[in-house]
Amino acid sequence: MDSSSSSSSSLPAPLQTKYDVFLSFRGEDTRDAFTSHLHAALRRKNIDTYIDNRLERGDEIAPALLKAIERSKIALVIFSEDYASSTWCLKELVHILGCKKSHGQIVIPIFYCIDPSHVRKQQGTCALEDRPLKRSRDEVANWRAALEEAANMSGCHYSSRTG
Repeated sequence: MDSSSSSSSSLPAPLQTKYDVFLSFRGEDTRDAFTSHLHAALRRKNIDTYIDNRLERGDEIAPALLKAIERSKIALVIFSEDYASSTWCLKELVHILGCKKSHGQIVIPIFYCIDPSHVRKQQGTCALEDRPLKRSRDEVANWRAALEEAANMSGCHYSSRTG
């Protein structure tokens, strides 16, 4: 066995991508406004975009979404006022950042009517202090780290003032 084949075996297996883009968002905040328009624009450009309405009837939601994240080249994380209040959004974010680390998935944060520093510092609606006590400290710590990491990435900031 030569050294090139042994070193390549330690690398993670490349993802078998199915989607160009995965959209992570809090539906109540952005589905009928920003996210639906973004999704339509991506589709018009023939960019295969996964949005949660693609779930098949009878699919278990969590495994289907996690698999869609894993099989996407790019994840667009749309931070909105109540994104961090959704346990599911936080779990998605942690999984997305795991795929970034393990498979080089591209992650682009979009700050929709929220200041990126509020996400980074977990201030205002992004504060995690009010989480139910039944959550483990490790889980909440992972969410905090994920919010900070994502907010430190170069992304896009949309506000009603900037358009």
